[in-house]
Amino acid sequence: MAFNDLIRDLAIGDNVYKYFDLNGLNDARYNELPISIKYLLEAAVRHCDEFHVLKKDVETILDWKNSQRNQAEIPFKPARVILQDFTGVPAVVDLAAMRDAVQNMGADPAKINPVCPVDLVIDHSVQVDHYGNLDALAKNQSIEFERNRERFNFLKWGSKAFDNLLIVPPGSGIVHQVNLEYLARTVFVGKDGVLYPDSVVGTDSHTTMIDGSGVLGWGVGGIEAEAVMLGQPISMVIPEVIGYELVGTLNDTVTSTDLVLTITKNLRDLGVVGKFVEFYGTGCASLSIADRATIANMCPEYGATIGFFPVDKRTIDYLTQTGRDVEYTQRVENYLKAVGMFVDFTNDSYRPTYTTTLKLDLGNVVPSVSGPKRPHDRVELSSLAQDFTKGLTDKISFKSFGLKPEDATKTVTVTNNGRTAELGHGSVVIAAITSCTNTSNPSVMLAAGLVAKKAVELGLTVQPYVKTSLSPGSGVVTKYLEASGLLPYLEKIGFNIAGYGCMTCIGNSGPLDDPVTKAIEENNLVVAGVLSGNRNFEGRIHPHVRANYLASPPLAVLYSIIGNVNVDINGVLAVTPDGKEIRLTDIWPTRSEVAKFEEEFVKPQFFREVYANIELGSTEWQQLECPAVKLYPWDDKSTYIKKVPFFDGMTTELPKQSDIVNAHVLLNLGDSVTTDHISPAGSISKTSPAARFLASRGVTQRDFNTYGARRGNDEIMARGTFANIRLVNKLASKVGPITRHIPSGEELDIFDAAQKYKDAGIPAIILAGKEYGCGSSRDWAAKGPFLQGVKAVIAESFERIHRSNLIGMGIIPFQFQAGQNADSLGLTGEEQFSIAVPDDLKPGQLIDVHVSNGSTFQVICRFDTEVELTYYRNGGILQYMIRKLIQ
Repeated sequence: MAFNDLIRDLAIGDNVYKYFDLNGLNDARYNELPISIKYLLEAAVRHCDEFHVLKKDVETILDWKNSQRNQAEIPFKPARVILQDFTGVPAVVDLAAMRDAVQNMGADPAKINPVCPVDLVIDHSVQVDHYGNLDALAKNQSIEFERNRERFNFLKWGSKAFDNLLIVPPGSGIVHQVNLEYLARTVFVGKDGVLYPDSVVGTDSHTTMIDGSGVLGWGVGGIEAEAVMLGQPISMVIPEVIGYELVGTLNDTVTSTDLVLTITKNLRDLGVVGKFVEFYGTGCASLSIADRATIANMCPEYGATIGFFPVDKRTIDYLTQTGRDVEYTQRVENYLKAVGMFVDFTNDSYRPTYTTTLKLDLGNVVPSVSGPKRPHDRVELSSLAQDFTKGLTDKISFKSFGLKPEDATKTVTVTNNGRTAELGHGSVVIAAITSCTNTSNPSVMLAAGLVAKKAVELGLTVQPYVKTSLSPGSGVVTKYLEASGLLPYLEKIGFNIAGYGCMTCIGNSGPLDDPVTKAIEENNLVVAGVLSGNRNFEGRIHPHVRANYLASPPLAVLYSIIGNVNVDINGVLAVTPDGKEIRLTDIWPTRSEVAKFEEEFVKPQFFREVYANIELGSTEWQQLECPAVKLYPWDDKSTYIKKVPFFDGMTTELPKQSDIVNAHVLLNLGDSVTTDHISPAGSISKTSPAARFLASRGVTQRDFNTYGARRGNDEIMARGTFANIRLVNKLASKVGPITRHIPSGEELDIFDAAQKYKDAGIPAIILAGKEYGCGSSRDWAAKGPFLQGVKAVIAESFERIHRSNLIGMGIIPFQFQAGQNADSLGLTGEEQFSIAVPDDLKPGQLIDVHVSNGSTFQVICRFDTEVELTYYRNGGILQYMIRKLIQ
């Protein structure tokens, strides 16, 4: 290696380790670098072989102060990859199919094998079918195994067939919380005894949660993650780094969730897409690692690549609290101090050089929620009722619903579970403590328990139309809620543990009770969900719930009792059975009250107990049997696991590059089309193309399961692409998963229209507005359009991960020039488009688009690096990896 002269010894206890001493570069620029950039530099120095990583790459990073302005490209090899099974199953399917392709090309299939460590957490959760009872967890986990046995068996095969693939069995927790509490190494010990900082890329955009503990991590597409597994570095433009200074302390009634929603709005307003955000300042010292992780988790919602908190003393305390031993914590602290990556936030003079800075006084944060349709639309809690009421009749937008004034006060009497109540606009029909965002944070989970305790003691109950659920991030949460005596109070008002995994936040909320559904449908009610998650895009949480608010766990409990978001939070919230009027101060715990519970009941032993045998799994997991073979025995009859067609007919030679000629527009879309709109997610509608396919295979509606569960079958996923009921397509006469097949004029399901174009040999393209592909980093948001025959997307702007995924599947991302879009160019989507792709295409090149109406306009080709162009010329990143590995 080029920098072996920097290797030094580091004695820790009875052990002597090696490390690359970056101070040995003897370069003053090193000390000025943000810590996050130092992590990139260390990886470059350690991997510098003048092949994958060059000395000039090291210089580019070291010269960050200047190179950040020049869109300089660098390689980065993260220490590990983390997958959750929503994206982990297709990743393993792809690897298995790649092995078959390699064998068909006469090479050794064992070449397809993970090089770097891969952690795969099975955090898939069934819909919350069972919720308001004490055995909800057992019932849901039983259903989970019944429905998903084939998928679990496939993953167990993968853990044996591939090296470096660790499987965390189902029922253990949410991937990001298991990563934070157990999988994170903080400082890695290489096989050769070399220490280096832990860094990770993951197939969920909220991989960034780990940044709260000083591990550098972010979300990538599943396709890109697979390339990293196989030893390919990530090619990235060296980022600008926004320094976010935090000062002061939070007020007594404010939660970390309120802080997160405030930071999210501030950074979204600033504009940090594609940038690193690094937190510093004395205010950081007052935040627990759980608080920091909550902030880092919401990084995709404010648009940055990372939201990073360097390691400090509180990080070391957290590692101790979560069961790491003394040798581990000493290794972390001593190594990071040796390389200048350990910080002291109480030192006001600690101020690295940043691209620009932002400042927040924590004392100015007030109780907040975000919604009703986007995570960065923060609303002060005191203004929520007024904001919701205004939005009912305002013109339809991200804040509004466009009801007629005479319909805005409509209510209906509902009888549910033997109780009668009034249901109207703003009625809270889903109240969920869910998702990785907050369930890793003991302070807000205990606060939720304290609200429940006070409510029960006051004789208050949840409104009869509210569906409640509690899905902790790991078993540790259950242990401290039990130890504190708060779990019985949560259960008493209906917040029973429904499972460990992404539930309501990902759309697995399950059905509402029939009387509630009927009342909503017949009266066109804008009902609400209050959830402690990170995503609330329209149509994501539940098809009948149009207003969804992100809130802290205690607010989820509180609003289940209040029953409507259209209530003055500073007024009377409820009335006890004996007639006492209850206000916020009567039921809301103070921060000191919560802190006392946290200090007493969140114990290191709980983490040790939960994670001691986590890799062993349940009895059901242990009883799964899988074939001990290197090539997977595909079952053609399976509706869960199917060999993908991406590598069919692949040869060692590069495919011939072709132009896009006379393409039709499959969809003409507006702004902020998310991966929730694109990628198959949630339940499979009984009227969808996917349902028709399953029915043709003899699957009953009861066993349709979810798109997430069936991500290993491309036939279903292709049919579920763009199947979101809230999709707004300008080529369709109504909202939903339909489009107009231009040649015939028919309105069809999007898959059916796409298939007609494919059968006729006509390429398809998509027109879109700003932020195309924002949201979760779902690889099927690129794989699905590819299978539907989409050759290019022309958008005003792209979300970072989704653009990368499109390239990974061989779909060209074109961007309208500044100030232009489909409307300004007079494009309706009824035209045909021809785009010549030159053989010597360059990153960022302007390309002519010829339209059948006789006009021509230019677009920016959003291949940002030469590496991305190489992937495209190979037909995709995985095809590139196959050719590279067998050469």
